[in-house]
Amino acid sequence: MQDTIFAMFEDNSLVTAFAVVGITMYFSYFLSDKFTKGRLHGSAIAIILGLVLAYIGGVSTGGENGIADLQMFSGIGLMGGAMLRDLAIVATAFGASIEEIKKAGFTGILSLFMGIFVSFIIGVIVAFSFGYTDAASLTTIGGGAATYIVGPVVGGAVGASSEVIALSIAAGLVKSILVMIGTPFVAKYIGLDNPRSALVYGGLMGTTSGVAGGLAATDPKLVPYGAMTATFYTGLGCLLCPSILYFAVRAIAG
Repeated sequence: MQDTIFAMFEDNSLVTAFAVVGITMYFSYFLSDKFTKGRLHGSAIAIILGLVLAYIGGVSTGGENGIADLQMFSGIGLMGGAMLRDLAIVATAFGASIEEIKKAGFTGILSLFMGIFVSFIIGVIVAFSFGYTDAASLTTIGGGAATYIVGPVVGGAVGASSEVIALSIAAGLVKSILVMIGTPFVAKYIGLDNPRSALVYGGLMGTTSGVAGGLAATDPKLVPYGAMTATFYTGLGCLLCPSILYFAVRAIAG
């Protein structure tokens, strides 16, 4: 009987993934309501539970994809993969108001450049403090500090080593997780409660998954605005980091 149930879960792994996520969300909102009176949003608890499950799955299997390395939960890898993630992000754009986006204007554009430059410089400083002195490594890790998508793009373009590219991805993932978890806690202190501030916030933080997850835990209506500028941020980072910023670092580092 047990084997039959496990086989059914494995044969319908994507359906199992939706069921697992649904149960996790229900349990998270239950915890939020009963133990925090809603102060800690259910989505934030769900994100933390997801990270814990991913850690347990990775440790128990020695794999690379967290809980998705378990055959029964392999559908979570597809559900959380790039294809459905990007589809979800694009779908959120249908909830955005063009008038609200226009209001961001110059401030929204400025936030994009400020977000990329600040993240890149911090990444370069950290890489330099750990002993990396060549322009390719510094630029790649700086790009990873922008987002974990920009890092590998930069590394491939400037010829960085696979070790450095892996570090750039790790830097971007840490940033994404911090933004995802931290956004609901800081939202009320930084005025993150309207479409315009969400646009600026997405432009400053950049990481699409982190911004989308954080805003979902803060106010789902803000997700389209933050995710939109965060997506622009990634594209702009892929343009600036391996070109202008790389030449700037090479001129300084030699």
